[in-house]
Amino acid sequence: MAKQSIFGRISTLMKANINALLDSAEDPQKMLDQLVRDYSNSIADAESAIAETIGNLRLLERDHQEDVQAATEWGNKALAASRKADQLRTAGNLADADKFDNLAKIALQRQISEENEARAIAPTIATQTEVVEKLKDGLNGMKGKLEQLKSKRSELLARAKTAEAQTKVHDAVRSIDVLDPTSELGRFEDKVRRQEALAAGKQELAASSIDAQFNQLEDVGELTEVEARLAALKSGAPAKAIDAGA
Repeated sequence: MAKQSIFGRISTLMKANINALLDSAEDPQKMLDQLVRDYSNSIADAESAIAETIGNLRLLERDHQEDVQAATEWGNKALAASRKADQLRTAGNLADADKFDNLAKIALQRQISEENEARAIAPTIATQTEVVEKLKDGLNGMKGKLEQLKSKRSELLARAKTAEAQTKVHDAVRSIDVLDPTSELGRFEDKVRRQEALAAGKQELAASSIDAQFNQLEDVGELTEVEARLAALKSGAPAKAIDAGA
């Protein structure tokens, strides 16, 4: 009953704490840390309850030992009184012999009483001893579970951090996807293409302007030749013929 009541109460408490943590969990690490603290506190409660049970068992064992010792002492007293009675009876002192025989009987009655008490308490001691051993095993099991919980806590936190990092990497990769026309790189590439097109247009425009300037130079040359021939005509000099073979 003691084992069931101690671990039953702790089990109920732990279930309530775990359910409350799961219902309100926002930060996994805080939840796991609190779970470790609660389980550690439950172990401390179990240790206190088991220590009290062990203390009660030791008291029972002490009482039993005292009963056994008292029974032995009364038995020795009964034997001593009986021998004294025999000596007195041999010596012819019947009155004193009967007196010591009566003392022996009283001692034997006390011996029987102490033996009965020791016999009555023995099953309780045996039962409590078995309970204490089971409580110790249960406590060791709880301590083992606590170590497993701490180990699992570390594993789960590491997995949670890994999953969080993978999620961040995945989101980062998606945010810079060059195939996404709405991404920053897509817009930047479009801007570069427009700048390249503008530079090409200016280059083409500049080339057209140079050709026009050369054309103007040719026109100026023709006008200069005309002016020269006109001046020659006015001065009475014959016009220079164009050498067809030239």
